[in-house]
Amino acid sequence: MKLSAIVWKEDDMYIAECPEVGTVSQGKSVEEAIKNLKEATELYLEEFPIKMKTNPLITLFDVSVKESAKT
Repeated sequence: MKLSAIVWKEDDMYIAECPEVGTVSQGKSVEEAIKNLKEATELYLEEFPIKMKTNPLITLFDVSVKESAKT
């Protein structure tokens, strides 16, 4: 089963999230965060199996932010 991982950096750690399942993990590197996410997701799916009918489409999009809304 192929699942997606979204990875971002927070302070000195990388956070990895699987949007299809909702699992999240972290690591000191991108590779470690994904490895930990894979382990967490496998454990989750042992208890709560899902049946994927299709692979999700992951894409990017642009948004406009007004100057007053920026922090």
